[in-house]
Amino acid sequence: MIQLARSHPITERANELSDQLKRFRRHIHQHPELSFQEHDTSSFVEDKLREIGGMEVETGIAGTGVVATLSNGEGPTIAVRADMDALPIEEQGSHDYRSQNDGVMHACGHDAHTAILLGVAQLLGESFNQNECKGTVKLLFQPAEEAPDDNGHTGSSYVVQEGVLDEADAAFALHMCPWREVGEAQVNDGDSMANIDMFKGTIRGSGGHGAYPQQCQDPIWMLGPAMQALYGIISRKLSPLESGVLTIGQVHGGTSTNVIPSEVEVEGTLRSYNPEVREFLVDEVEKAFSIVESLGGEADVEITHGEPALKNNPQVNTWLKQTMEELYPSFQVYEGPFGLGGEDFSIVTKEMPGVMFFLGCKSSDDQQRDLHTPEFDIDEACLPYGAAILAETALRYLSGRYKLEDQNQEVTTSDA
Repeated sequence: MIQLARSHPITERANELSDQLKRFRRHIHQHPELSFQEHDTSSFVEDKLREIGGMEVETGIAGTGVVATLSNGEGPTIAVRADMDALPIEEQGSHDYRSQNDGVMHACGHDAHTAILLGVAQLLGESFNQNECKGTVKLLFQPAEEAPDDNGHTGSSYVVQEGVLDEADAAFALHMCPWREVGEAQVNDGDSMANIDMFKGTIRGSGGHGAYPQQCQDPIWMLGPAMQALYGIISRKLSPLESGVLTIGQVHGGTSTNVIPSEVEVEGTLRSYNPEVREFLVDEVEKAFSIVESLGGEADVEITHGEPALKNNPQVNTWLKQTMEELYPSFQVYEGPFGLGGEDFSIVTKEMPGVMFFLGCKSSDDQQRDLHTPEFDIDEACLPYGAAILAETALRYLSGRYKLEDQNQEVTTSDA
C-alpha cells in the first residue's frame, strides 16, 4: 500500500472496501455489454446502490444509465461520473474472471470505473448518513462512452440533453492508465484528449474488364495518389508544433480479380486538440480526394464529427492534485496530455467546469496490456485509491474547502 500522510478515515475505509471493489469489478468484467446495451450492468449497479441506501436512485438515464443522488440540505452540488460499456473485442486473458460474453470485453477499464464509483457511493453514503456534509452529490453511471447510436450520439450527449447534471457546479471522473504504475496518476490542464472526426471518401471511375484497363477509369489506380495526399497532410502540411493524427482504417473496392470496380471507399479518423487544426484537417482531406478529378474520376467525402476535445478545468484539477498529495504523499503525479484518444466526458466539460484524471493501473505481471487490446487488464490495487480520491475531493468541495471561482478561474482552497 502507498504510505499515507496521516491516518485518514476515508483512506482507511477505502482500504477496507478493497476486496468488495475487486468483486464488483470482476463481476462486471465477466459480464460485459456493448454501448446502449448495458442492461445487466445497470441492474447490478442499481442493486448495489439500493443496498447502500440513503440515496435516490434513478434508472433509464440516457437509455441504460443510472444516477444516484445523495443530498443533505442546502449547499453546493458536485457530480462524479463513471462509464459502463465494453468493446467488441474477444478477450485473450486466461484468468478466472475472463469475459463470458463472446466477442465482448472490458478492454478500456470501464468495469474498474464502475466499481470505483460504487466505492465512492459507499464512502459518501456513510458520510451523508453521519451528517458530515451539506449539499448534493450526483453519481452518474453513464452508458455508451465507446460507440454512438444511429443518431451519432454517445451516452454523455444524452446525459446533457436530459439535464441530468444541470444542477451540478462541477464534475469529475477518472480513467484507467495502463502506462502508469499503481501509486501514480497523470493530470493535465486544458486540452487533454482529442477532437474526434471520421471521414469516408468514395472514389468513382467507370470500371471495366481487367484485361482492358485502357477502356475505363480505374478508381483503384486513382486511390494511390489520393492515399499519398492523405498521408502527406500530417507529415508535410500540418505544423510539427501542432497535434494531429490521420489514420485510414478501411479500404473497400472490387469483387473479382479480373474486374476493375467502378468505385473504391476509404474510411478513416482525424484527431486533434485545436479547433483550428480540426477544421484544417477536414479541409485537407477534402482536397486530397479531389486529386482524382485530374485523373478522370470523381470523389465524394462525408465527414462525421464526433466528440470535442476534453478540456480539463485547472481549478478542479488543482483540487484533485491537492487531495492526492494529502491522502497519498508518495503518489507520483505526472502532468501532460493523455493522448489523442477520444472521451465523451468532454461533452460534460463543455457545459461545466470538469476534469478527468488518469489513475495508474499497470498490470503487476509487467506485460504490456494497452487500452483497447485483447490482453488489457489492470492491477486491482488501484481501486481503493480511485475511490478515496474521488470521494474526498467531493467532500472537500461540499465542506467549502475547495471553492470554484466564477470570474478569474483561480483556485481557492482553505486549510479548514
